[in-house]
Amino acid sequence: MKKIFLLITAFIAVILLNGCGGTIYSDDYYRNYVGDNLTTLFLVDERGFSYANIPYKCDSMTQWSYTAPNGEFSFVVPDTCEFDFNGLNGVYRDALDDIVRIVDDRNSGKGGIEYGCESFGISSTFSDGSFDYDQNDVCSFYL
Repeated sequence: MKKIFLLITAFIAVILLNGCGGTIYSDDYYRNYVGDNLTTLFLVDERGFSYANIPYKCDSMTQWSYTAPNGEFSFVVPDTCEFDFNGLNGVYRDALDDIVRIVDDRNSGKGGIEYGCESFGISSTFSDGSFDYDQNDVCSFYL
């Protein structure tokens, strides 16, 4: 009787534990559901220090997110991603500016990305990945 009870308990434990791994997203999830167009870039300043906690939302997302501590953000190509630069002064090349650059994992600037900001207008990123924006601006990047 003890052996049957232990066997049943072990069987139930195996069934319960086997069902726990279904919600973890793997590379297969992104390949099958998001596709191979998932791209990751980074927001950094002119010295390469990251901009963490910048709110952003892309077309492929259902809610706003924040850049990671290393400035990382991900999107699906072709997405339009909106960034809220609240608290930053974006007048490029003035004495008080907060330069933001969009770079890849090798810190290479992503020039030529088209974007538009609420108060600045439409333009494209410079060759080092930096761009013009006004203080506390919200900008949309056409990635």
